Amino acid sequence: MNKNAYDLAHLWVNSSIISEEDKAEIQKLIDLKDDKEIEERFYKQLEFGTGGLRSILGMGLNRMNKYNVRKATQAMANVIKRTFPSEVNSVAISYDSRNYSFEFAKEVCSVLSGNGIVSYIFERMNPVALLSFSVRHHNSKAGIMITASHNPPEYNGFKAFWSDGAQVTPPYDKYIIDEFNKIQDYSEISFKDFNEGVTEKSIIWVGEAVEDVYFASLEKWHVNPQLCQEFGPQLKIVYTPIHGTGLIPCKRILEDLGFSNLHIVEEQSLPDGSFPTVKSPNPENPEALELAVKKMKEIDADIVMGSDPDTDRLGVAFRNDGEVIYLNGNQIGILMIHYILTNLKEQNRLPLNPYYVKTIVTSELQTTIAQKFGVEVYNTLTGFKWICGKMNEIEKTNPEKNFLFGTEESFGYLNHNNVRDKDGVSSLALMAEIALWYKRQNLNLLQGLDKIYEEYGFSSEKLLTLDYLGKEGAEKIQRIMEYFRTFKSNEICGDKISKLSDYQQQKSINFTNSKSESLDLPKSNVLGFTFTSGDKLFLRPSGTEPKIKFYLLFQDKVGKLEEKKKRTNQKIDKFLAYLKDTVKEL
Repeated sequence: MNKNAYDLAHLWVNSSIISEEDKAEIQKLIDLKDDKEIEERFYKQLEFGTGGLRSILGMGLNRMNKYNVRKATQAMANVIKRTFPSEVNSVAISYDSRNYSFEFAKEVCSVLSGNGIVSYIFERMNPVALLSFSVRHHNSKAGIMITASHNPPEYNGFKAFWSDGAQVTPPYDKYIIDEFNKIQDYSEISFKDFNEGVTEKSIIWVGEAVEDVYFASLEKWHVNPQLCQEFGPQLKIVYTPIHGTGLIPCKRILEDLGFSNLHIVEEQSLPDGSFPTVKSPNPENPEALELAVKKMKEIDADIVMGSDPDTDRLGVAFRNDGEVIYLNGNQIGILMIHYILTNLKEQNRLPLNPYYVKTIVTSELQTTIAQKFGVEVYNTLTGFKWICGKMNEIEKTNPEKNFLFGTEESFGYLNHNNVRDKDGVSSLALMAEIALWYKRQNLNLLQGLDKIYEEYGFSSEKLLTLDYLGKEGAEKIQRIMEYFRTFKSNEICGDKISKLSDYQQQKSINFTNSKSESLDLPKSNVLGFTFTSGDKLFLRPSGTEPKIKFYLLFQDKVGKLEEKKKRTNQKIDKFLAYLKDTVKEL
């Protein structure tokens, strides 16, 4: 047992700031002599990462609770006041359906009010995209979204945005982290009663008028609105918000576009932070779409779409010859970029100097498609904060360039220029357009993908995610990264390595001639192996969850499509077995 953790637990229960009810939770652990739980809650301070906070709900220094929410807000307030010292500052606030999200959002407003900063808080829960839009609409200096996105029910989080509407990027993320770490006592935090702030108008409720402006701003970005208005009812859609924020905005955008044949999964329609029908509200996972798929079969629907609690991710399922197909994030992105470019070109609407942004771990087939249409491709680190950071950089330095699409493999997409984060609402509408477009050709989405593969070559991507909880887990992840960072062999599974890119050290080593070159991306604990075949393997510890991710990106352009699929899948299986066996021994 870490004596320091035990001492910190005693400080918690003796604090004048902590409420009696919140002290009792820790006192109970002390009375039970639950050394392991005390260790987990107090062995470190909850870390403010590059995107904010995310952790299991509960009392303690290393847990998500109102005291750490206040601390994070104070850190942001300090940076805002220092960066914009002579201005009237405001921050946009939104929250999802998770337990305590609304309560934490009010805590945020109270701290901002105590610091003389105005809060614009939505009257009802709203997706991440609406938060980003609100920042830009209100000309706010920052934004805060209370959400843990697609994490299991026991989590919540605090997502930090800056004045451009994107998640904070350098140098401001570092400034906020430094301020967060400086706050050693919760008594240092300025605070004003929420109702007092509302009365003084330092806390302002945001209603449906701003939502209306957001939806109006999307209209020009629909690719085939006439097709949807005329034939939209032919597409039978099942949609589930998985107990999150998506029901009202997603229902609205689909119906406004002409998709009236819409069926909601009633058991998952209402917001509920316990997410009682799923283990985890993540539409990337087939089990989260189980009820929607069941409904699809019952009513013979064409497509299932689901969104996570903060409605920034989109999951898709449909049937092919009786089998339920679940598209992965790369496949959805491939369908989207191909549909957008094909149709805009046919309509003579492809803008001058178009560009597209993806992450380094996203399918290279999307690059192949974009380049065929003369679209410039930019690669960023993993995460939409980097995608939107690149958008903002281009907007300032090359205003003549026109954004078309941004995507990452983890089911996040942005097909318009009105917000600066992934947008599950507009993505849902785009996916409905695509499904209808293919249906009018008597094709389902899998058949549509195969047509793309036939023209551009086959690609297959696989994500291996390994969870390692707590302090021991963090140490295990560190050992894995160190092993591959100092990798001794020049091949993996018989595939020759041509290059190892270390984004932490911002350099890559050429395995053929041992020469190194610098990487023009920010520092990040990511490793990338490029093989002589052109295939790629990336390793990345999650910045918000206790897990490490392995990204396999394989391509095959030789022979018939079925042969390419078979060879690629065999290679993926071989790599997965190797990775699992290797990390088990570390």
